[in-house]
Amino acid sequence: MTTHDAHAGHDHGSHDHEAHAADGHAGHSHGPGHSHAPASFGKAFAIGIALNVGFVAVEATYGVLGNSMALLADAGHNLSDVLGLVVAWVAMVLAKRAPSARYTYGMKGSSILAALFNAVFLLVAVGAIAWEAIQRFGEPVPVAGKTVMVVAAVGILVNGITAWLFASGAKGDINIKGAFLHMAADAAVSAGVVIAGLVILYTGWTWLDPVVSLAIVAVIVWSTWGLLRDSLTLSLAAVPPGIDPAAVRSHLEGLPGVTTLHDLHIWAMSTTETCLTAHLLMPGGRPDDVFLMNAAAGIKERFGIGHTTLQVETSADTACALAPANVV
Repeated sequence: MTTHDAHAGHDHGSHDHEAHAADGHAGHSHGPGHSHAPASFGKAFAIGIALNVGFVAVEATYGVLGNSMALLADAGHNLSDVLGLVVAWVAMVLAKRAPSARYTYGMKGSSILAALFNAVFLLVAVGAIAWEAIQRFGEPVPVAGKTVMVVAAVGILVNGITAWLFASGAKGDINIKGAFLHMAADAAVSAGVVIAGLVILYTGWTWLDPVVSLAIVAVIVWSTWGLLRDSLTLSLAAVPPGIDPAAVRSHLEGLPGVTTLHDLHIWAMSTTETCLTAHLLMPGGRPDDVFLMNAAAGIKERFGIGHTTLQVETSADTACALAPANVV
């Protein structure tokens, strides 16, 4: 079978049609709901990383001087946040690189690898924190409650400012939203450490320090598990969360002239962009470019899939090698 892109000005002849729509390509409609993260987020990443690096150094120092496992746990968490911000920033830059002959999608998939790296790194880090906290139950040490409280309060300020830097883009970009929610959650965790320091200051309950450490671990594991699951899913080219493949199939089969379809694939190009390919059976004849472009725009509008490729076949007797459901 012969295929070509369905761009205006091509001689359609008897060839099969292929519709292609992707964000960022000249002449293609981005569709409603599409937005680009402002360039200023590069500055937000830089400021956020600088603030958190400085805070990690202060928190770790006072955690050692004050014998506070809670502060050390939170410092470890904030260090992982720094690494996470760095990796996310690098991935954001790589994702903007132009496609090449070898990397035909560019480096957009780097955002998926970044998410997977961050998830694995966080789980390894919290494992070490949990082990140290458990050992503290058997060998309690004095904790400087006031130090814990003051340093963690600074953490609320640092994490709060960092979250605020990403707040304006939280609605338009899922990666920015993830950074915003993560830092906002860190501010809440630091608030928990402040409460622990206050209680220790007035009660002397040193056992509360490892308890808070384990609580922080639980929060990190709970927030990271979804990231690990989704990043693994996306790295295996699965249908991204939030998209119902049955609904997509039904939508395509409901297009005028389409009797059935096969070889439907939906996968993530990056953590924010999704691709779709499918073969449409249209016995009534091949459609024009308007049909194909409208079909792609409809998929973008309803499902948020911005990179659609459709191949048209006109005979049910065509021996398409990709027709069987078990063939990919």
